[in-house]
Amino acid sequence: MGDDVDDVLFPNHGDDGRAAVSRRTLLAGSMAAGAAATAGCAGADTDGSNGDDGGDESSATVFVFNTGDKTISIVDVASDEVVATTQSRLTASFPSNQYAPTLTAEETDPLWLNVDEGVRALEVGSLSTVAAVETGTGANWQEVTPDGRHLVVSAREPSHAQYRVDADPGSDSFGDVTATIDRTDEGGRGDNDGPGPCDVTIHPGGEYAYVPDLYGDTLTVVDIEAFEIETQVEVDPVESGTAPAPWMGTAAGDGETLLVENNEGETGTESIWDVSDPASPTEVTRLTSDDGLGSLPLTSEIGPDSAVGYVFTPETEDISVIDIEAGAVAGRIDLGGKAFVGTWDPAHEKLYVPVQTADEVAVVDHAARAVTETLDVGPDPYGATAAAVRPEVDTSDSRLERLTALGVDPDSGTSYCIGECACGHEW
Repeated sequence: MGDDVDDVLFPNHGDDGRAAVSRRTLLAGSMAAGAAATAGCAGADTDGSNGDDGGDESSATVFVFNTGDKTISIVDVASDEVVATTQSRLTASFPSNQYAPTLTAEETDPLWLNVDEGVRALEVGSLSTVAAVETGTGANWQEVTPDGRHLVVSAREPSHAQYRVDADPGSDSFGDVTATIDRTDEGGRGDNDGPGPCDVTIHPGGEYAYVPDLYGDTLTVVDIEAFEIETQVEVDPVESGTAPAPWMGTAAGDGETLLVENNEGETGTESIWDVSDPASPTEVTRLTSDDGLGSLPLTSEIGPDSAVGYVFTPETEDISVIDIEAGAVAGRIDLGGKAFVGTWDPAHEKLYVPVQTADEVAVVDHAARAVTETLDVGPDPYGATAAAVRPEVDTSDSRLERLTALGVDPDSGTSYCIGECACGHEW
């Protein structure tokens, strides 16, 4: 890569390299570490459970991925307390979190993460790896369909591909790639060798996935069952001669609206799309800094009533709150640091936002539209997702010593998006 690389897209491009890891060693070590995570835990029943069925409200959990030391902080939603931080040897910046909080209700259900040059599933009860798919790129985003059957993956350069993976842990083909769309022949802006599919969000009807194309300046609609491109909409720039560069998106739960973040101009823009006809999205509004939008809109989440959008704007260290019906910025929530993503709890009442530069998680109460708690977590927290069950983890001081004895080096293994990483690596 040359010296003129966009630091927003590739903030780690100056690194000399990354640890080389054997996939076989990783999977074996991950299973061993998962066993260690449940062994000898105070309060755990002999079957490794928490003494409940794993699906009640008291087990609602948020998982925060600390990129600084590859740990996972486990947050109890009921008390808004960090109950444990455990070594994982991997980290994720954009874990699947659109439907995962309600789909992940059993100990054997998977959490899907973007890790290294692919995606990976961790069994929520043990945090051990149960599936891994290599995509040939370090820039990956993934979401599970509302019924939990499929995982749809966007793999940016050099792959420029969409993958469909069997996400049903009860299936004989769980973790297998069931369909692929090679998109390299579309080309991309400038000298890019493809459209740069960047992020994926799924309509609540489960039939279509929406993919913002960073280098194609398009919004692509994928028919999930047929796994083919249904529609592709050109995204026009706000100003002539600039690239709209759509890169992230979130579909609302009512199936009417899609929010798309654009890496456009100096400060970025936010688009509101009408997806009431899911196969034919239409852009309704484009918000800019002149409308009160914070700087560098990166990702978004949408409130439980589908009326309010929360757009993470890290350059201004806040959240831009969007009144979707009015198509306007309704306010800003100060975070006191840079945050790139967030996740809802399983009840979809509180938004948990890792503030990467403050080593904490801000808890945003949807009803109050305000931060009501801040939780100390590990260094450089980035990605977050949630589940209705909670693993048992060993929080004793001997945790890392036992991992070392098992042959698992906590400083090796795979990782993705270390530090202030917005949209992935290019190796």
